[in-house]
Order: sequence, then C-alpha cells, then structure tokens
Amino acid sequence: MGIVEEAHNVKVLGSGERVIVLGHGFGTDQSVWKQLVPHLVDEHRVILYDNMGAGTTNPNYFDFNRYSTLEGFSYDLLAILEELQVESCVYVGHSVSAMVGAIASINRPDLFSKLIMLSGSPRYLNDADYNGGFEQEDLDQLFEAMRTNYKAWVSGFAPLCVGGDMDSVALQELSRTLFNMRPDIALSVTHTIFHSDMRQILRLVTAPTHIIQSRKDLAVPVVVSEYLHQHLGGDSIVEVLPTDGHLPHLSSPDILIPVILRHIRNDIAV
Repeated sequence: MGIVEEAHNVKVLGSGERVIVLGHGFGTDQSVWKQLVPHLVDEHRVILYDNMGAGTTNPNYFDFNRYSTLEGFSYDLLAILEELQVESCVYVGHSVSAMVGAIASINRPDLFSKLIMLSGSPRYLNDADYNGGFEQEDLDQLFEAMRTNYKAWVSGFAPLCVGGDMDSVALQELSRTLFNMRPDIALSVTHTIFHSDMRQILRLVTAPTHIIQSRKDLAVPVVVSEYLHQHLGGDSIVEVLPTDGHLPHLSSPDILIPVILRHIRNDIAV
C-alpha cells in the first residue's frame, strides 16, 4: 500500500471493469457508505477512502493551510486515483465531496466518466439572487458553538442534519463520526466548507453530472440542485428524493440506494 492510500485508509473492493469511487461528506467517514457498498461490489471495483481530517485519519497529517480550500481535498482525490492507476471512474460525492469531485474533474476530465452529486452545494451562504440556505450570522453562531463546547454542538447539530427520528441509527452513526473528529480540525474544515464559493467554476465541469437531493435538507435548500443543473458546463440531470435530511444514505438507504444504482447504470439522455 502506498503512502497516500495508507493516509486515507483506502479500500478497494469488488472486481468489475467499471470503477466507482465513493467520497464522504463532512463529519462522516467511509463507513457512511456501508449500506450501499454490498450492492456495488458484485459488478464494480469500488474505491473507498477517508477525507483528511475525518476521525479515522491521523490528525498529525492534517495541514490547516492545505485544507483551507477545497482544492486541497481535490488534490488528495487525484493522488489516490493516480496511486491506484485508475484510468476512469464514476465518482459519487456526498456534500462537500460533491464539489471536491467537481474540482478534480476540471483538473483531470479524463479520469471522470460521470459525477454523481448527493446533497452537494457550490455555496452555502445566501447572496444576491442566490439562496444558499445560510446568512453570515448563522455561520458565526455555528462556529462559536463549535469553539465553545464541541460535544454540545454535536448533540444539537447532528439531529438537525439527519432529520427524522431522534433515536435513529442514522443519528447515532453521525454523532459517532462527528465525535471522532478532533474539534479544532472539525472547526477548520467547517470554515473551509461554509466559506467556499464554487459557483464560478461550475461552467468548467464537463463530466455528465447526476444531481440527487433530498426535498428537505437543513444544509442545502432544494433550489440549489436546480442551480447546479442550470450552471454546470456539461450535461446534467436532477432527481429530488422524497426524503428528509442531509444524509439520505444514512437515514433513508431504502429510498436512496435504488436511485444511486440507477444513476450509476444509466447515462443522461440528451
């Protein structure tokens, strides 16, 4: 195993010709895909990895300067694909990893035959004629809560993020992976995500993109999926799920998994 693979806990499962790469979002790790993976490995080669900063990675490897922008995470993704000698893949990115995949696909369009964006957003802050879902005051309060008492913040944030039953397995899973993160790293990554603005680069994304979004998502208003569809440079398609929460792969896998499998299998009809 190479240095990059070891740092990101890379796992390669299955043996199909088509390569599926799964990128997790903030506050989780590759375990968030555990209900999807069994449906993929019989026909595909599946690559799982942890974003630097996840609780499963070595915090000593986290470079606060490198990961002050999403480009740092995209360079990691490209390094993983290079080390594994991947020539082309379908990339499934949740939340921030949707944009990480978009950036990587601009730098190396040959490596990405398709992007599947789950709960992705190019910008979380509201702007003139743009509804990202948050005002700066909201984010200031969020950052202060994380700084003041990280455990209390997780206890309040996780239920809002997952939605639904307060005693759900999904909530327990998200709480577990959030608590695994070092608080200062979690705060730094949150700053990077919520202050990012990828709107100007969307037109440079030429890979066919399948946009999947919950109808009710605390972090990403449903109108954002239509914004992505209208501004991406390549062909795209949107599917809004009858689900609540930012992590439907945790909270509603029975609904999401057939949808993802269909989007992996089917290309966009032009």
